[in-house]
Amino acid sequence: MSKYENAIKIMTERFGHDSLISVATVQDGNPHVRTVDGYFEDGAFYVVTYTLSNKMKQIAAHPEVAICGDWFTAHGTGENLGHVLAEHNAEIMAKLREAFSAWYTGGHVNEADPNTCVLRIKLKDGVIIDHDGKYGEGYYAVDFANQTA
Repeated sequence: MSKYENAIKIMTERFGHDSLISVATVQDGNPHVRTVDGYFEDGAFYVVTYTLSNKMKQIAAHPEVAICGDWFTAHGTGENLGHVLAEHNAEIMAKLREAFSAWYTGGHVNEADPNTCVLRIKLKDGVIIDHDGKYGEGYYAVDFANQTA
């Protein structure tokens, strides 16, 4: 396996389920950071959120974001994929409902609200630290766009 493929394995193991990540956005030149539940797949994090939230307003104005999580940091581009019940979101929403099943129902998410949306953070570059060297490396500088490490 290539170093990039090993990096993706680590990302999937760490974040291919309900994972807390921090997302940083910018407004008026000031950084804003918050923790969200994210799910990693195919070089992107997915978050169920609210279109009218400050983070989504900030991403609409300036889509470049930074994220960090369990020994991982990255840059990416945030995009509102639209309403959670939109047909084009059916496949990812099935995965998100399963990943977030511990909290998703019971009043935490109102899918009937047209402002409940899917945020995709498509990763550009990042650094993953693997202290155990599970796949032979301890440090991965990843170019997600060109699929290299």
